[in-house]
Amino acid sequence: MNRQQKKDFVAAMKDSLNEAVSAVVIHYRGLSVAEITELRNKARENGTTVKVTKNSLTKIAANDTKFAGLAEYLSGPTAIAYSQDAVAAAKTVVDFAKDNEKLEILGGALDEKILDASGVKQLASMPSLDESRAKIIGLINAPASKLASVVQAPAGQLARVFSAYGNTGA
Repeated sequence: MNRQQKKDFVAAMKDSLNEAVSAVVIHYRGLSVAEITELRNKARENGTTVKVTKNSLTKIAANDTKFAGLAEYLSGPTAIAYSQDAVAAAKTVVDFAKDNEKLEILGGALDEKILDASGVKQLASMPSLDESRAKIIGLINAPASKLASVVQAPAGQLARVFSAYGNTGA
C-alpha cells in the first residue's frame, strides 16, 4: 500500500466510522478464510460491515471520531465490525462467536461510550431497532384493534338475532 492508498483508506474508514453508531473490535486469530467470509456475509445481512484492517491505520482513522477509545483494543490480528444500528454489530459478532470459539470479542463502542467484552455481550442482548419498532407498533395497534372489535360486537349480535328470528319462520 503506497502513501496515497493509505490516506484514501484512512479517509474512507473515518467517514464510515462517523456514520456508524456502534462498533466492535474482535480478534480473528485461528479463523479460516471461509469462516471470516461467513462472518462478513452474516454481518452484511444485518446491515453491519466487518473489516480486517491494519491497526495503525484504523487508529489514525478512529482518532478524530467518537470511537477514538477503541485504539486500546487495536493490537494483534484484529477486525472491526460497525453499523448504523446500535445493536446490529454487537448481535452479529456475539452470535457468530457462539458457534466459533476462536473469535474473541475485545471490546466495542456505542456512540462515545467504550464497552469491554461483557458490555458488548450485554448490548447484543438488547432488541434491535427493527424489533423495537415492531413492539411499539404492536403496542399502538392493540388498543385500536380492541376498540374495533368492541364497536363491531353489537352489530354482530343484532345480525345473529335477525338470523335466528328469520330461521324460526315467524
